Amino acid sequence: MENILVLGANTRPIVCSLKNIGYNVYSSDYFGCIDLKKCVTNFKSVLSQKPYFSCGNFSKKFNPETILNNASEMIEDVDYIIYNSGISPSKLPKRKLIGNRDINNIENKYELYKRLEKSFGDVFKFPETYLVNNLENALEIATASESKKFLLKPLEGSGGVGIQNIDGIDPDTDIRGAILQEIVDGLDVSASVLSSGDEAITIHTSEQLIGNKWLGQRENYGYCGNIVPYIQQISPKNQLNNLHIEEIAADIIYDLKLIGSNGVDMIIKNGEVYVIEVNPRLQGTFEASEAALSINIVQAHIMACQGELIEIHKPKNFAAKMIIFAKKRSIVGNLNMKYVNDIPAQNVIIEEGEPIATVLTSNKLLKDTVDSAKKIVNNVYRNLTPTNQ
Repeated sequence: MENILVLGANTRPIVCSLKNIGYNVYSSDYFGCIDLKKCVTNFKSVLSQKPYFSCGNFSKKFNPETILNNASEMIEDVDYIIYNSGISPSKLPKRKLIGNRDINNIENKYELYKRLEKSFGDVFKFPETYLVNNLENALEIATASESKKFLLKPLEGSGGVGIQNIDGIDPDTDIRGAILQEIVDGLDVSASVLSSGDEAITIHTSEQLIGNKWLGQRENYGYCGNIVPYIQQISPKNQLNNLHIEEIAADIIYDLKLIGSNGVDMIIKNGEVYVIEVNPRLQGTFEASEAALSINIVQAHIMACQGELIEIHKPKNFAAKMIIFAKKRSIVGNLNMKYVNDIPAQNVIIEEGEPIATVLTSNKLLKDTVDSAKKIVNNVYRNLTPTNQ
């Protein structure tokens, strides 16, 4: 049996899918949720999750170097490595990597925009984007356009963390290494693409949940989950042929010469597609993809990296993934319940705005899928106790 290591902020979904197809799985991650442990041979996590101790603030405590250092011995012991959000492959042994090996020009959002604009500028739209080095420069550009609004986005990063509207921004904000980008008001959609390098196919599209306050997300552009597959909206503002989205996403991944499972984030406005980001790795939609398509996405990813695209049929079900964030500083009760994943240890303290757990539901009907997910979200909140300790 082959040994495989998964690195990232949250490795649990990939780890458990690998376990299901017969790998000995190792993990180095940040959260160390309790449902990760049943799937791993060995693991190290940044958080220790002790009862009545705070788990702290992810944006302040997360450091990719810590995850890599924790994994140093495991890297030597395993046959293969898969990385996900939070980890760049640049410091990993290329001979062991399953996935894209050189993504520097994709992780750098400004370089990515320039490349895509050159290749596809007459095919679809891009939000107006500038590389800025200081707040004065950003404000000057933003105020020169009376008809558009702008946001500031870190040059690298994922999950919508650190994105701020330029209006009302703190004048002391340090924005070195940022882009100023036009705000496109539309529907957030993502496409999941499998690529062998010689061929790329979109296996599904999904509606993204972004900045949802009812899920406790404090970041205006923070990622909260997905609903798979995306169903064309009736509103003219968002109406678009799904096939068109699928073709755009596949063409982008093929043009960038990416392999395995990759994602393309878009916004649909007035029937037009604006490309926002490319995720050159297994995406946050991962679990919902598996539930909707009834396949093992990691296996499909591995096979694609080896040059083979498996046959994938249209989604048989709807699936909803919802990430729950703490609305108040809280002590966690027993969250070991059906359809709840990424479970923290009982009695740990989660700070306001920090992730608590993930809900995943699936059903033949869209409404039933979403309604059941929302019901479970409410059950999770009922198992939290606000605290000042």
